Amino acid sequence: MRIAVVILNWNTAFYLERFVPGLLESLPQDAALVVADSGSTDGSLELLAERFPSVRTIPLGGNFGFTGGYDRAIGTLLSEPDAPEYFVLINSDIDVPGGWLCPLIEYMDSHPECAACGPKLHALRQGTERGEWVRSERFEYAGAAGGKLTVHGYPYCRGRFLFWTARDRGQFDRGPAAVKWVTGACLCVRSSVWNEIGGLDDRFFAHMEEIDWCWRARRSGYSVVVVPSSTVYHIGGGTLPQNSPFKLKLNFRNSLLMLSKNLPSEIGCRRARIRIRTRIILDNLIMFAYLITARWPEARAVRDAHAEYRKLIDK
Repeated sequence: MRIAVVILNWNTAFYLERFVPGLLESLPQDAALVVADSGSTDGSLELLAERFPSVRTIPLGGNFGFTGGYDRAIGTLLSEPDAPEYFVLINSDIDVPGGWLCPLIEYMDSHPECAACGPKLHALRQGTERGEWVRSERFEYAGAAGGKLTVHGYPYCRGRFLFWTARDRGQFDRGPAAVKWVTGACLCVRSSVWNEIGGLDDRFFAHMEEIDWCWRARRSGYSVVVVPSSTVYHIGGGTLPQNSPFKLKLNFRNSLLMLSKNLPSEIGCRRARIRIRTRIILDNLIMFAYLITARWPEARAVRDAHAEYRKLIDK
C-alpha cells in the first residue's frame, strides 16, 4: 500500500454510507481506504464490516479528537512493514469525483521538497430530495483554494472572505500554488516528513492543528501547496456545526497556541510576545462585540479560550 487514505470517524455512519462508495471507486490500485474509528456508538464499524469489507478499520477505543485520533491511526500504519509513502487525511463528509487523487500524488512524486498538498475545496449543498447532495461551483469555507494567515494569526483562504465564499471561475487555476496551509478536510502528507517533524499536536484536540503542522513543515524547509487540477466537495460543519461555541473556543485557543509555538523562531521572541499580546487585545475586542450584541455563548467561548491557552503554555 503506497497511499493510505484515512478517514477519522466519530458517529458519522450516514456520511460513510453515502460517500465511501464513490471514494473507493476513485482510488488507484496503489491506494487503500482506512477508517479510524473514535469509539462510535452509531453502528459505523458494523456498517463498514457489512457494506464495505475492503475498507480497513482501526478501532481507537475512544474519542481523542482530530489530533489524537489521527496521530494514533497514522502511528499504527507507520509501524507496519509496508508503511505508506503518503497519507491522505480526509473527512467523512467529503464527496470526491473520479481522478481527484492522481494530481496530488503526481505533484508530490515530482516535488520531493513538498511536505503536503491538497485540492481545491468546493461546497456540497443539500438537495431538494432527502439524502441528496449537490456539488457547488462555490468554494467551501474550510479550505477554499488554500489557506493564508494574517500577521496576527487569523486564518483566511483564497476564495473566501470572512463567511463569504467566491464562485470558482478558474481564478486560481494557473498552476500549483504555495500557501501557508491546506485544510485537514483533505490533506495529502508525505510520511517521511510526518516522521521527521512529528504528527499533529495533541494539545489542539481539533481545529488549527493542520495549520500548525503546515507551519512546522514550512519552518523545516518544506513547501505546502494547493493543486488546482484536483477538486473535492465538502459539506462543512458536518462533524461540528459552524455556529458551535465549542468550535469557536477551539479556534481562538488554538490560534494563540500556534502563534506561541511558531512565531518566535521566525521573528524572534520579543517581537513574538508583542504580536501575541496584540492578538489577545484584538480577541478581547471581538469578545466585547459579542457582549454588546448579547451573544453570551460566543463571549464565554473567547474568555474560556484565553484561560485554557494560558494553562497550556504554562505546562
